[in-house]
Amino acid sequence: MSTAPRLAQLDALRGIAALAVVLFHYTTRYDQLFGHAQAPLLAFPYGYLGVNLFFMISGFVIFMTLERTARPMDFVVSRFSRLYPAYWGAIVLTFALTHAIGLPGKTVGWEALLVNVTMVQGFFGVTHVDGVYWTLEVELLFYAWALLSFRFGGAAGLRHFLFACLALRLVYAAAKAFWGVDLPWMGQRWLLLPYICWFALGVTVYRLGRQDAGSIADRALAVAAILVLGIVEHWGLAALAAIFYAVLFGAARGRWTWLEHPVLLWLGAISYTLYLLHENIGWAVLRRMESWGVEVHVAIALTMALSMTLAHGLTTLVEQPAMRWIRDRYRARQPGAKPATAGS
Repeated sequence: MSTAPRLAQLDALRGIAALAVVLFHYTTRYDQLFGHAQAPLLAFPYGYLGVNLFFMISGFVIFMTLERTARPMDFVVSRFSRLYPAYWGAIVLTFALTHAIGLPGKTVGWEALLVNVTMVQGFFGVTHVDGVYWTLEVELLFYAWALLSFRFGGAAGLRHFLFACLALRLVYAAAKAFWGVDLPWMGQRWLLLPYICWFALGVTVYRLGRQDAGSIADRALAVAAILVLGIVEHWGLAALAAIFYAVLFGAARGRWTWLEHPVLLWLGAISYTLYLLHENIGWAVLRRMESWGVEVHVAIALTMALSMTLAHGLTTLVEQPAMRWIRDRYRARQPGAKPATAGS
């Protein structure tokens, strides 16, 4: 089976996940922080779980990228070109627009903006230009662990790392539940223990979605990740993970042709930039429009339209051209190198 339908369907799922997060932030989260002029008819209190689906898709894509890159630097260039140009554009836009429109308690100064360029500002205790950027640190750290474990042990090495993290997740939970001991928080943070189950599930979807690569160990890793979620978090969350797993597995096999609708494919194409841009800019615009007396549903719809327009512009004018330019220059200097395709 060609990879085109699979990647298209994965992108569409990423777009749906981004939309869920946007709806959560514009309805439930905005109401908690600022208060809508009137309660929206529909709220999306669980839309934040779109982030969990993001992490699963990342697990899938990162393993696919590792398999397709011959050298560590191929992987680094692939990930850098995918994440950083759009992110730099987003932090400049967010900084400028939130200062121009106003968003009390959420704007940052020039010093924080400069540190935010690194994408790892949270590790230095510096405020994010936009709160959603915390997930990018998680992604970067997972990329580093995945590259390191794959480099020294291949697929089995990455799987062993994930099994070890799942076991450690249980150790942390047991220490707290049975002995009231809070083990070092930094250990959880650096090893991504609160999110490792989702990344592990994404990795196994990729492995098991390929008939020539899946193994009993991969199935065991998927089962272990869901069980750990149930034991440590909540069995309802474990059930949701199983549903996400089935949906993502179907997309990996190209089964969900309905996901290839042009609107969903477009939403998938702008999903990263939409995620980067929507929160603080959207909140600032919502506050301003509702202060003008714009009806809440109209304000939300107009804000979503603005966020998607900005995301489309950032994608077409910055993200895609910069990604192609960086990867083309790298290929020209490294004959034989194969960075991942622009959509990954």
